[in-house]
Amino acid sequence: MKSAESAERVQIGRVIGLWGVQGWLRVYSDTQPADAIFSYQPWLLGSDARSFEVADWRRQGPRLMVCLRGVDDPDQAAKLIDHPISVSRACFSEPGDGSYYWADLIGLEVANLQGHRYGVVERLIETGANDVLDVRDEGGVSILIPFVSGAIVQGVDFAARTITIDWPVEWTQ
Repeated sequence: MKSAESAERVQIGRVIGLWGVQGWLRVYSDTQPADAIFSYQPWLLGSDARSFEVADWRRQGPRLMVCLRGVDDPDQAAKLIDHPISVSRACFSEPGDGSYYWADLIGLEVANLQGHRYGVVERLIETGANDVLDVRDEGGVSILIPFVSGAIVQGVDFAARTITIDWPVEWTQ
């Protein structure tokens, strides 16, 4: 179960490696567009949520590089590799009607129109054609369900913490 403090943080990417000899880092962004990750400040890195400001950043082809204030050499930067990048939930505006932040869907229970409960949303996967819910049942088995509003996803009820889908049980067996 997430603590109230961690629930107030939203993961927006992760540090994936070093770049250069001046403490720059390569990052992977979960935001759309990818460079929007630099719009959210400050970054909270690691389980202890150490706060960092972005001093500079650049795009090198498809790669994103960042220089964090106070990180001046590769030894300091290396300690941040594999850390998730999170920000305070307060950094985000409220989504419009029918729009959702992926982070808000994580942990919701998924059930079909007949009341069959599939499990809870573990994560979402971007496939290009449509997003996919990765739902885990009680045994930890992954069930992949397309997130297509109207055709498959019939509704999201944040108060009830449920997503209602039109998806026959037979399609998951």
